Amino acid sequence: MEAVAGGGGGESAGELLLRAAEMVPAEHYALAALAVVSVLAYGFLELHFLGDLLRGFRGGRVELTFHPASEIYHRVASKCRSLHGRYLATPWLASPHLQTLFLGISGRPPSFTYKRQLYTVHDGGTIALDWLLATDSKDSDGILSKDASAPLVVIVPGLTSDSAAAYVKHMAYSMATKGCNTVVSNHRGLGGVSITSDCLYNAGWTEDLREVINYLHHKYPKAPMLCVGTSIGANIVVKYLGEEGENTPVAGAASICSPWDLVVGDRFISRKLVQRFYDKALAFGLKGYAKLHQPVLSRSIREFDHHATCMVAKYETVDTYYRRCSSASYVGNVSVPLLCVNALDDPLCTREAIPWDECRANKNIVLATTPNGGHLGFFQGLTAGRLWWVGAVSEFLFALLDSKYMHQQKAQDHILHSSLESSIDKSPYVNVMEDGMIAPVTDDDPCDDVTPSDQMVNDIQQDNGDFTQQSEHTKEVDDKNITEVNAMPSQSPEQSAEQQVEEHYVGKFHDAIAPVKRSINQLTRYQGKSVWLLAYIAFVTSWPLLAWQDLHT
Repeated sequence: MEAVAGGGGGESAGELLLRAAEMVPAEHYALAALAVVSVLAYGFLELHFLGDLLRGFRGGRVELTFHPASEIYHRVASKCRSLHGRYLATPWLASPHLQTLFLGISGRPPSFTYKRQLYTVHDGGTIALDWLLATDSKDSDGILSKDASAPLVVIVPGLTSDSAAAYVKHMAYSMATKGCNTVVSNHRGLGGVSITSDCLYNAGWTEDLREVINYLHHKYPKAPMLCVGTSIGANIVVKYLGEEGENTPVAGAASICSPWDLVVGDRFISRKLVQRFYDKALAFGLKGYAKLHQPVLSRSIREFDHHATCMVAKYETVDTYYRRCSSASYVGNVSVPLLCVNALDDPLCTREAIPWDECRANKNIVLATTPNGGHLGFFQGLTAGRLWWVGAVSEFLFALLDSKYMHQQKAQDHILHSSLESSIDKSPYVNVMEDGMIAPVTDDDPCDDVTPSDQMVNDIQQDNGDFTQQSEHTKEVDDKNITEVNAMPSQSPEQSAEQQVEEHYVGKFHDAIAPVKRSINQLTRYQGKSVWLLAYIAFVTSWPLLAWQDLHT
């Protein structure tokens, strides 16, 4: 007994555990390892299959945020069943990352062919407008009849996306099959079109969208115009609507998965490991875009924005660019019925950036949020053949078309945004250095390219007929007035002295306002806007200064 006890006591606790572990079958270890990996993967991929199972696959409720007195909600959105139901993701895509990945790889888009129109903007840039018509009504250029009265839907894609993206084709096809003519406004340098100017697009660049919308409204005035923006395109659309206010021909709009606040989004995308994968993937897309036109190397989105946007547009920091381009700052001025859709599990555009209070304060906005959906995914059905947000947007826009709450453009002067706002709204202008890198255009750079201001001066010099005729006409009027004064009967010395004083004031006044008149003439010719208010301000502010100066001389 003592020998047995002594022999048993010779084994340590570790040795006993090892002997016990050897007795467990290897299959059990494999199952345990699989369970651990599954738990880790479930959390890493943010799967919600078990949650859907526990809820009986009923899906999550769509939450709506709106102003209590909003007619857009009570008369339009309230009629949309999609916005008052639930969204259930495709079971085998029960993860925001799986949905986003599947959308990028396949997305199962409908099969059709666009009709392409190349549109040249005012600075020489080229935009590809890809059309999908509801009917075969065409004019001579093969696009659309000028008398078309069917609704016209303008779709603005996301970052590095174009009309070939699966989600864009889903949206275009859905609206076209319901009787709308759709056109995708591709960003500069995308859609297989080269950059034909020294201008790149960015997250806050609204001038291209503004020019395209005005062009389409002028060419098809009978067609109600609707606008749908996705991802970065949604940020551009909302920012454009906020800039325009009442003065836009857009009758209704939708914003899908907008980043809203670019500063918050930048912090979010570099916060977790999985988000960093998206950062690298998007930076790879930007790198491909840059290599197509300018050889810029990027390791992240922020680095691309630093080299290709911030430095070129002369911003102090990247955050300055992000703040001024964020559409959240423009939500309060949106005057168009607007449906905003965001998924709370969006792996790219965080819920922290959603301007909840601003949307609730604006009677024209209805914000719809779902617990799941990923970034632009929202796949439905066992085969993942449909996108929930496409159906919701279509339902909202057609309910709006059937109502009396479509926005009507007010007859007023267009606000000169580009001349009053930051340089980012003029878009980056670039030079290609000898080493192939992008560099900003500055006044000190020896560049043969013509800057916008130089181009305006050259245009004035080349097309100075109107200005010369106007100056000659003014001179003739002045000479005529002088002749009439000289032909008048002789006056007394006192009257002559008073006249000399008056002529002295008039001469100084003309000398003072001459530069103002020249600026007004240039603004009138190039902006096509009424500037009589500026002339009045110049008159009121200049005359007292001249009088004060003469009193002290």
